[in-house]
Amino acid sequence: MGKTNPKTVVFITGAFVHHSCWDEWKNYFKSRGYHAIAPPWPHKSASAEALRNSHPNKDIAGNRLAALTDYYDNIVRQLPEKPILIGHSIGGLMVQLLLQRGLGFAGVAIHSVPPQGIMTFKFSFLKAGWGPLGFFTSVRKSFLMSFNQWKYAFTNGMDCDVQKEAYYRFAIPESKLIVRDTITKAAKVNFENPHAPLLLTSGSDDNTIPASLNYSNYKKYKNSNSITDYAAFRGRNHFVLGQPSWKEDADYILDWLNKLS
Repeated sequence: MGKTNPKTVVFITGAFVHHSCWDEWKNYFKSRGYHAIAPPWPHKSASAEALRNSHPNKDIAGNRLAALTDYYDNIVRQLPEKPILIGHSIGGLMVQLLLQRGLGFAGVAIHSVPPQGIMTFKFSFLKAGWGPLGFFTSVRKSFLMSFNQWKYAFTNGMDCDVQKEAYYRFAIPESKLIVRDTITKAAKVNFENPHAPLLLTSGSDDNTIPASLNYSNYKKYKNSNSITDYAAFRGRNHFVLGQPSWKEDADYILDWLNKLS
């Protein structure tokens, strides 16, 4: 693209997990000359343990997707340069929404929740999402995954002790409303709009966001006349940020970013 890439990265966390899930990624990017931040969602700045102990948390329960996107919009606009945006799950959706606003030099959506209108009836997707949607339960109360739900939705295929350690390090309460918002106009993307370069990645073992959803998301951008790339990784579940293979994923992303310069 004939210009020097920015060296600021904003990592955008997904739902159900603590922002410390990016700690190793931040250090890895910093070791390669980047300034990296991973701002916590509103009402989620405490430790994962403290947030679990606060459940049901009415403040977290009140989080909404539109307000959360505005929150990251404000963070990005205050930075000295257009940053690289890297998000996981709902964080990947927010990357796409922010690029629609002209924010960000480039975006990476890792196992992204798809924008409005992209659906699947694959059983794993429906099973993983039923509890967080919280139908027939009060939206004034936050949702906290049980360990069994976590094992299916995030860490399937991993050793049980590793699954348990990950649960206590990262699992936190979530807003049912924010999960429901992902199928509303708050998650709307005009796929034909020009946008900054975007990479979408998927994992073959992801129960929460099946790879087919990410591929459908990618194909929607075919008429945007903007750089849009897709990468599928074998053996990745929804805990992709913390799997032993995370450095391979990070290196792929860094290589992709370097090719933009």
